[in-house]
Amino acid sequence: MEGTKITLRPRKKARIEIIPLIDVIFFLLATFVLFTLSLNRIQSIPIDLPFSDSAPHPEKPDITTIQVSADGALYWDTVAIDMQELPIRIATLVSQKADPKVMLASDDRARFGATVAVLDEIRKAGITKFSVETRTRPTGR
Repeated sequence: MEGTKITLRPRKKARIEIIPLIDVIFFLLATFVLFTLSLNRIQSIPIDLPFSDSAPHPEKPDITTIQVSADGALYWDTVAIDMQELPIRIATLVSQKADPKVMLASDDRARFGATVAVLDEIRKAGITKFSVETRTRPTGR
């Protein structure tokens, strides 16, 4: 008996087609370049918005504000004080309140050294809840 011979064709090796891969990479590159070129810088105009006197103001939290002005003068909640008076006022605040909160503010031309000196006095008194206001305000407010 004569059997049938099955002949197998040699298999082709698998190949990675590089041309479609290059097409996809160039498409992504072109999309990225066009997107970045179309971005515009957002420019804004600084404006001072008006405040309403008739609107109800939220309750002010019990925070003591210490402000440093350009000439080195200090303000304790809008009252002008001397630097020598600051440790006494801070000690009185610590003795009156169990958990005092202090905000350190300054006007736009305040010196950094005076601000650091006030911050040192706050830390010496052991006050842990203090914040530094990041926007400037007019002197004495």
